[in-house]
Amino acid sequence: MPAALLILLGYLSGSVPYGALLARWIKGVDVRQAGSGNIGATNVARVAGRGLGVVVLLLDAAKGALPVCLSRCLASDPRLHAAVGLAAFLGHVFPVWLRFRGGKGVATAFGVIAVLQPWAALAGFAAYALVFAIFRVSSLGSLVGGSAALAVSFLGPGPRAYSFLTAALFAMMLFTHRANIRRLLGRAEARL
Repeated sequence: MPAALLILLGYLSGSVPYGALLARWIKGVDVRQAGSGNIGATNVARVAGRGLGVVVLLLDAAKGALPVCLSRCLASDPRLHAAVGLAAFLGHVFPVWLRFRGGKGVATAFGVIAVLQPWAALAGFAAYALVFAIFRVSSLGSLVGGSAALAVSFLGPGPRAYSFLTAALFAMMLFTHRANIRRLLGRAEARL
């Protein structure tokens, strides 16, 4: 399968807005008009219930993991695997179906990293869980988790292309969380 097609499939997989679709189909709620306005699992949990939020979290992670798994099965080039993972992340953040206004990409990035660098993903998840348990602030957990995943990514074994992908995903997560960071600095970020 041509590399360009794998990258396109990565983007299309990432672009499926599960949060917006499921919240509307199951709860009759447009998450883009409620809560934070985000299509991701945290906002879905906030406005449509925790159970649905967990389902969206798993689906958003899967839409990052599955195209990367496919690329690893069909090609041996780590740079291609990284490109497919990046495309899936960008699909979530900039979905063509929602006029390029998507989510923040945390779960999708987790799915990508879980396939390529499981130890980094585990470190990120553990850091997120710990920070969220203490502070009940998902954005803070996401940022700390992303930092932990990035550190383990560069310290552990594996192709450097995967580490550079993790760095790029974390940099983009800082961008997608810029409003959250401002609220965190102003001690105004909402708790769950």
